[in-house]
Parts: sequence; C-alpha cells; structure tokens
Amino acid sequence: MRGAQPLPPLAVQIPLTDAPRGRERRPRLYALDGIRLLAALLVALHHFAGTDRVDRPGNLIWDRPVSEIMPTVFHVATYGWIGVEIFFVISGFVICMSCWGRTPRQFFVSRVIRLYPAYWFAVLFTTAVLAAVPGVWERLRARDVLLNLTMLQSGSGVRSVDGVYWTLWSELRFYLLFLLVVATGLTYRKVVLFCCVWGAAAMLAPVSRLPLLDLVANPEGAWYFIAGLALYLMHRFGQDLLLWGILGMAWLMGQRELGIRVDEVEHVSSWRGAVLIFTAFLLLMVAVALGHTDRVRWRWLVTAGSLTYPLYLMHYAAGTAIISRLHDDMDARLLVAAVIAGFLVLSWAVHRFVERPLAGVVKRGLETAFSRARAGGQGACAETAPGRGQAWGRGVRAGRSRRCVMGPVPSMADAEAFRMRTHVARAAVRTLLI
Repeated sequence: MRGAQPLPPLAVQIPLTDAPRGRERRPRLYALDGIRLLAALLVALHHFAGTDRVDRPGNLIWDRPVSEIMPTVFHVATYGWIGVEIFFVISGFVICMSCWGRTPRQFFVSRVIRLYPAYWFAVLFTTAVLAAVPGVWERLRARDVLLNLTMLQSGSGVRSVDGVYWTLWSELRFYLLFLLVVATGLTYRKVVLFCCVWGAAAMLAPVSRLPLLDLVANPEGAWYFIAGLALYLMHRFGQDLLLWGILGMAWLMGQRELGIRVDEVEHVSSWRGAVLIFTAFLLLMVAVALGHTDRVRWRWLVTAGSLTYPLYLMHYAAGTAIISRLHDDMDARLLVAAVIAGFLVLSWAVHRFVERPLAGVVKRGLETAFSRARAGGQGACAETAPGRGQAWGRGVRAGRSRRCVMGPVPSMADAEAFRMRTHVARAAVRTLLI
C-alpha cells in the first residue's frame, strides 16, 4: 500500500510535540475535496427539489408537487440527503488526520477558526434574506438569532436560523469526545479503543432511556464518524482485520440508521437505494484511504473543497425563499441550476473575503490568549509593591496595584535581567549620594 506506515507496538506511544517536525508531512488528498463538493451539491439539490415538503400540493416553495414539475430531477434529488452522512464520514477521517501530533490547544484553535467565521456570516446572511423574502420560513426573535451565533442553540432548545445547522450539533459533540483522546496523545491503539467505546455507548443509548447518554453518544451520527476514524487509521497504518471489523460494524449500524431516516424523516426515497449509494461511497473512501486515488492532483479541487462549508450553511433557507419568488418566471430546472451556481459564487466570496481574513485574526487572538494563560498571567498583569520599583517601567510609587499590560509575554530570563539592572542602578545612585 502506498504511504502506509508499519503499526507501532501497542505498548509504545507516538511522542507528541508542538513542533511541526513532530508530524509527518503527508500529501494532500485531493479526492476528498471533490467528494466533499459532490456531497454538498447533493444536499443542495435535495433541499431544492427532492424533499417531502417540496412534493406536497400547495407547498410554499414551488406551489405544487415538484415531482409533477420535473419528475426525473425529483427522483434523483430524493437521495441527496445522504450527502450529510457522507459529510460525517469525511469529518471523522479529516479530524483524525488533522489532529495527529497536535495538542488540545491546537485542536481547539483549528476547530474554532474553521467553523465560526463562515457560520457567523451565514447566520446573518440567512436572517437578512428571510427578512427580505418572508412567507416561506418563520423568522426568529432577535434574542434567538443572537444565540445562534454561539452554535449552541440546539443544546439550549432554541430553533436554528437554518434547519441544516442540526449537523453542527452532531459535529460539536464529536469534537468534544475526540478532544479527550487528543489530550492523551493520538495513537493507533487509543483511536481504536475510542471507536469501540463510543460504538458501544451508541448501541446502548437508545435502550438505556438515559437522556444524557443519548446526548453524548449521539447514536444517530456516531457510526458515520467511527467509519471515518477507521478509514484514516487504514490510510496511516495500513489495513488490518480489526479496522475492517470496525468499518464493517459501522456499515451495519449505518444502514439501520439510514432506514430509520427514510421511514421517519425523508419519506421520499427507499432504504435499498440509500444503502446502495452509501455503500458505493464507503468503497470510494476505502480507495482513498488505501492510496488508490493519490494520482488525482487537480488543483481546482482545493478551491472546490473550500466552497463546501459555506455552501452547505447558506443554501437551504435562503435558497428556497428565493425559489418561492422566482418559480413562476423561470424554467424549474434552470432555476435550480442558477440558484446553486449563485450560491457557489457566494461561497467562494465568503471563503475569500470572510473566512480567510477572519480566521487569521481569530487564530492570532486565541494563540495570544493561550500563551498568556500558559505563562500564568505574566506579562498580561503585573503587580507592584512599595519599595519594589516599577512593573516593567510603568509601575506605581506607593501602595500595591495591578496593571494589565498588552503585548508579548516577557520570559523569566527577561524578568530576572530587568531586576538585576534595577538593582545595579539603585546601588550606583546610593554610591553617588554618599
């Protein structure tokens, strides 16, 4: 297998350091970017032309069943919801890959700058569109919109600005659980153990009748993330029977979850078709994990992959509201294609002018804050006492005060050198006075 590493002995842990040399530089998996874009397009097509809602008579989006307007597109779009499950598998793969050799602090910073800038824009953008184009979706109160900016509204029982945000709640719970493993240092053994423990909890949660276990274990999405973790271990260390067993269990449990979603949520697609598409996708991911797609090196796929997150966040509520106003003025197929194309262009603009600049600002701010916290507050706040001189040149002459200092945190060596210089200067002044 290309790029495979031998499995480390189970008793040996891979050392972790903050230095980049602690992590092996692996080639970019361009195929993953293409799969992500395909999944996002499937979800968008499904929401515009393949849901149970848009196929009802007198619906607020198309005004009549979309299966009568464009039957062929409808039958294809009914399966687009599987793109969400595809996202979950890719997330498990990518999170494990990007966190290998990183500290919890680096993991936290990377997730914040990846999730929040585009999300903040999407919340405000969708709120503005729904205010300008009312009638399809109910507008939230200002206090609920503001709470949505935290991305924690699902945990507070508050409705999301856009219904697609429910997947972010699953992602956040996965990150919180996986952070526990990252904090101990990622190894083959620890990730395998995590998959087994989480899988067991996800199986027990529905029958335990324990709301907290159900909340943490996330049985609706756990097995898709676990499949992604197992696939990354195949990619990094090579395939073995244990990893195939975990992936097989994830497929078996996943097909059941697909059936539940078909019966209870979607109502427009079949279990067999959903399982067939999901199985084909997993086989494609196996090919990616084993290096069979390494020859795919199209640079445009990097840009395509960067569009998926903004596209997913913005397309649903705003897009269906726009369709509700234009469906009588354009051909339905052309309208769907135009709306998707428009959101792709907007997604590129959000990535270029919102995500990238804001991510840099947030990253620098968080790293500065963590550096100060790690230094125990030195340089962030300094105390001065009577007779002890100034705190870095700007203290007080009498009494004790606390002054917060902005700027780089001084090291202990710098502090000691400053105290020595102050002592020498005072001794010289006393000698001159005598």
